Amino acid sequence: MSSIAQRLEIIHQRISEAAAAAGRLPSNINLLAVSKTVPVALIREAFAAGQHAFGENYAQEASEKIIALADLRQNLEWHFIGPLQSNKTKEVANLFDWVHSIDRPKIAQRLSAQRLNEPQLQPLQVCVQVNLSGETTKGGVAPHEVAELCDLVAQLPAICLRGLMTIPAPSANPVIQARACAQLRQCFTELATARLGNLAYAHFDTLSMGMSDDLEAAITEGSTLVRIGTAIFGQRN
Repeated sequence: MSSIAQRLEIIHQRISEAAAAAGRLPSNINLLAVSKTVPVALIREAFAAGQHAFGENYAQEASEKIIALADLRQNLEWHFIGPLQSNKTKEVANLFDWVHSIDRPKIAQRLSAQRLNEPQLQPLQVCVQVNLSGETTKGGVAPHEVAELCDLVAQLPAICLRGLMTIPAPSANPVIQARACAQLRQCFTELATARLGNLAYAHFDTLSMGMSDDLEAAITEGSTLVRIGTAIFGQRN
């Protein structure tokens, strides 16, 4: 078994154990392998080990990989998880299946219009990014701005609002990790409850939170999708 296959097995075991401790089903938690800066050969290795969903941060790098892996395209799911500039939205709208980092109306509107120009593609699945810590170096809207942006995104054609994403401030303290994840869960729950029955929110089911160092806390607090890079592919350059 390859080292990547072994690492994936370890991550799945961590997910299963965290889910069991939280009284949840492991099958309700999706694993996204964060492959930014990872060469195509290692993505193929991860795919051979059963991993089909990959997350990228940089549009140009990701575009090259998606093209290089075109032979696997029907079996791969590509997620854009990094900050997105206006001049890169067309690439992302045309090539990706998911975008986790919607943080302002302009980006959502451009993605919608550009995806609409590709009628052969399914709607782009999107999450609104929430900046819980107020860090200026991170994208995302403040918690009190989430509902307004989600309402706008939910009405746009060719994209489908799926949920919320966050990148908490790093901490080795499980209590602090859980507190940040609980904030996003509360934000998600309040919005889902307030929009119950609203067809624009029919697929609002995703909490994208949890990385290599805090996936247990994230799963305890309800994460449905964990984004794991280092624990699968090792330290990046």
